[in-house]
Amino acid sequence: MENYIFGIHPVLEAIEKGDLPEKILIQRGLQGENFVQLFNTIRQRNIPYQMVPIEKLNSLTRKNHQGIIAFLPVIPYYELSEVMPNIYEKGEVPLLVVADGVTDVRNLGAIARSAECFGAHALILSQKGTAPINADSIKTSSGALARLQVCREENLIASLAFLKECGVKIVAATEKSGLRLNQADLNGPIAIIVGSEEKGIHRSLLSLADITVSIPMAGKVASLNVSVASGVFLYEVVRQRMQSNVEDLG
Repeated sequence: MENYIFGIHPVLEAIEKGDLPEKILIQRGLQGENFVQLFNTIRQRNIPYQMVPIEKLNSLTRKNHQGIIAFLPVIPYYELSEVMPNIYEKGEVPLLVVADGVTDVRNLGAIARSAECFGAHALILSQKGTAPINADSIKTSSGALARLQVCREENLIASLAFLKECGVKIVAATEKSGLRLNQADLNGPIAIIVGSEEKGIHRSLLSLADITVSIPMAGKVASLNVSVASGVFLYEVVRQRMQSNVEDLG
């Protein structure tokens, strides 16, 4: 069942309390002073919204929705500024995944599943232009999205800059790189950026990467599905860390 609220005042109150909706449906042609206040707040907080016909809203609820339905998060979200200190306080080495523009819920769920399986501390997403976290993505993740710390960031550029300040190496996964995955040093604090299959990683994020890395390919197909590529990168990070631990013991 979808988790949503409706009505201008309930939605505005939720936003002002900090309960940011995943997405808001707005009836086309809606007007009025109260709506203008809500709409300005939606835009200021960078909340995804969509203008739809009233029939769409009526199909979701027969109650007085006032032309507004807001879908609330189905999982808790975490602040990256709080996640990072907690990792270091536990004496652990950060491993994070940044998904840039991944719009398919199944891919997002599969990325989260790999991240949780390989011990990533957090999955970092943009508030806009990312697949919603809903029943489908949670099912695809085999529940990993409910166990993993997920951070919804308003500005991924600022988020990567913050990670670099925290001593995290930014590794961008792109088939255009001449540095192969097996050649890259992935020890130490790492954040792996993966991009959408259509557009890849945005240039502004690539420019912040400490290194760009590609997966060696032997077949005729040039690239892997983004969720599969994420799993390969995460495996290599864990493999290198385990090898380093063995060498340290030796």
